[in-house]
Amino acid sequence: MSGRVLITGGAGFIGSYLADRLIAEGYRLRLLDNLDPQVHLHGPPPYLNHQAEMRIADVRDKVALAAAINDIDIVIHCAAAVGVGQSMYQVQRYVDVNVHGTATLLEAIVERKEPLRKLIVFTSMTGYGEGMYRRPSDCKLLRVDIRSQRHIDQYGWEPTCPETGEILEPAPTPEDSTLMATNVYALTKRYQEELALSLGQTYQFPVVCLRLFNVYGPRQSLNNPYTGVLAIFLSRLLNNERPVVYEDGRQTRDFVSVHDVVRATLLAIERPVADGQVFNIGTGVARQIGEIAHTLAQLLDKPDLMPQITHQFRKGDIRHCLADLSRTRSLLGFSPQIPWEESLSELIEWAQSVSIPDQFNQAYQELRNRGLVNTRSDQLYGDGT
Repeated sequence: MSGRVLITGGAGFIGSYLADRLIAEGYRLRLLDNLDPQVHLHGPPPYLNHQAEMRIADVRDKVALAAAINDIDIVIHCAAAVGVGQSMYQVQRYVDVNVHGTATLLEAIVERKEPLRKLIVFTSMTGYGEGMYRRPSDCKLLRVDIRSQRHIDQYGWEPTCPETGEILEPAPTPEDSTLMATNVYALTKRYQEELALSLGQTYQFPVVCLRLFNVYGPRQSLNNPYTGVLAIFLSRLLNNERPVVYEDGRQTRDFVSVHDVVRATLLAIERPVADGQVFNIGTGVARQIGEIAHTLAQLLDKPDLMPQITHQFRKGDIRHCLADLSRTRSLLGFSPQIPWEESLSELIEWAQSVSIPDQFNQAYQELRNRGLVNTRSDQLYGDGT
């Protein structure tokens, strides 16, 4: 297939890889990005594909956006303010960028003279809150609320069944699960999804929403201490500091390579059966955060920089969420292909080739000053192991 594609947030981590792949596939590319200094500390990144047309503008700028989509067939909406913790005290900014920005894009699409072939919107697994769980006594599947400090003090780190009190086992979370998250970032990504699907249905342009799990890979911003736990760990290690892990380190996430995300996006563009659907984009494999920090220290040959387990709870953090890929496999034809060990090596090799500031302490103090990190057992600057 071919055509003209606009990628909002096109200078970013995922957007830049999409540009490379789409150009290789014969598409013509236009990128729109405001080059936010929190992500692009030194301006346009050197890896940008020069075959793509670059426009420096904000997704909330309706005039610039209308001009950018004027002759476009397909729009991939990547632009967003990202990071759960920061969203809880920069509420106006996150709602403005993510919700207002998406609304501005949708208005520009609706007002176009030519119909759009497809809109792809990147949303987030954070919308689920806690994922699906299984009750061991009878294997019943159920959902639970985000944990509170009171719950953790009474029952420990793992979610428990509100009826029986037994510790629950994580289970894959399908797309039709209720969106239960309450943090600002998750809410804005949910609104993006609902706005896009609603307007697409009303005005008859195809929309596909990809709920991304924890995406990682080279080009992930190492200047932004609020997103990408692998990048945060690497920035600590490469500055000879121990990676900091909250809770007991046994919380899990579903990590998916940026290369798999790009492949899933191409499938969403090319398959009409995907239109009007929401898809989980992950691996279905749960990985412990503390174990990952330990692995990175080993791979970097820094045995003295093993993770610092703080036993602190960040308000709103989930314990487990794992992608159910049943719909993604059957309708989108997507299964993850990039091996974990291979992609970690690729990420480390890239991280060692760039200058990495360690801004973790600044981000931590921001969260702590706003009461978003429990300090009952604050061992961050003690041993913490």
